[in-house]
Amino acid sequence: MSLNRKAVALLSGGLDSTLAVKLMIDQGIDMTAVHFTSVFCNCTPKKAGCKMQARKVAEEFNVPIRVIHKGMDYIKMVERPPHGHGSGMNPCVDCRIYMLRQVKEMMPELGASFVITGEVLGQRPMSQQRHAINLIERESGLTGLILRPLSALHFDPTRPEREGIVDREKLLAMSGRTRKPQFALAEHLGVKDYPCPAGGCLLTDKVIAARLRDLFAHQPDYTHTDLVLLTMGRHLRLRPDLKVILGRTKEENERILHLAKPGQVLFTPENFRGPTALAIGEIDEKAERTIGEIIATYSQDKTNTYLIAKQTSTGEATLYAAATERLSRKNWDECRVG
Repeated sequence: MSLNRKAVALLSGGLDSTLAVKLMIDQGIDMTAVHFTSVFCNCTPKKAGCKMQARKVAEEFNVPIRVIHKGMDYIKMVERPPHGHGSGMNPCVDCRIYMLRQVKEMMPELGASFVITGEVLGQRPMSQQRHAINLIERESGLTGLILRPLSALHFDPTRPEREGIVDREKLLAMSGRTRKPQFALAEHLGVKDYPCPAGGCLLTDKVIAARLRDLFAHQPDYTHTDLVLLTMGRHLRLRPDLKVILGRTKEENERILHLAKPGQVLFTPENFRGPTALAIGEIDEKAERTIGEIIATYSQDKTNTYLIAKQTSTGEATLYAAATERLSRKNWDECRVG
C-alpha cells in the first residue's frame, strides 16, 4: 500500500523536534503532533513545562497536537525495562518503543502513513546509536516509516523518501552531541524560543533515580501521587517501613500538605519557621520524636523548645515538644534518599 502525505510528529517541545517539524512543514507534509508527558519531564522547570512548550510550538506552526500522559503502565516498564536503564533510571530504548507503539496505534485514526522525529544520530548515548535506532524501529513495528529529518542522510532512504513524498535532498546529515548545527539551523529558520534545547528527563537525575529505586524497593503499591512527591523536598528513609519527606520551600510545604493521602501523617512546626514533613509508613512514639528533631534541624529559627503539630488523616492534631536544640544535618546523612 502506498503512503500519503500525512504524518505523525513526535514533538517534545525541545529544539530538535521543533526543527524536524519545521523542515517537514516546509516540504508541505500534513502533520499531527503527539506529545508524551510524565511526572518526570524536566523541560523548562521554571516555566510552564514540556507540555506547554510543545503546545506553543504546535500553535505557532498551526499543527494540531495531542498530549498523551505516560500512565502507570509506563512506570511499571521503568521499573523493569527489557533493554535496561541508562546512567540513572532512564529506560531510553524502551521509552522510545513505548511511545512509537502508541503512535502506530493512532496512525489509522489520524490517516497518517509515517512518523517524524527529531532524533539525531549519536546525540544520546543509549537510544540514538545506530544499533539502538534499528532495534527501536524493529520492535515498534515501524521499520522504514520513521523519518528523522535532521540526520536522515546517515540512514538508508525511508519509504516516504523512496516514494517521493519527502525530498531527500532537503534533508540533513547532523550527528554527534554538539548542538551548534541545530542552533545555526534555528537561526536560519527563524526558530527563536527553545528553552529546552535537548529535551529533559528527570529519570537521568541521580537524586530522582535513587528515590525511584527506593520507592520500588519499599512501596510496591505506589501511586501517581507518590511519583509526584519524588520530585520535591528532602527524602529520608528512617526505617524500611518509614519514609519522611520534608519541604524545602514554602511552595513545597504547601504541595506536601495538598498531596498527603489518607493514612499518612503530617508534621508541621508550631513556634518556629521550618519544613512541613510527611510521614509515609508506620509511626510510633520514637519515630514521632525523631521526625520532630529532623524538622527542628532544618528550621530557620532558634528557640528554647521546638513544638511540633502532628496531624492525622482524620484532621485530628496533637502538639508535642520535639527538641530543645537544632542538631547537625549530618546526623541524618545516612538516612537521605538521593
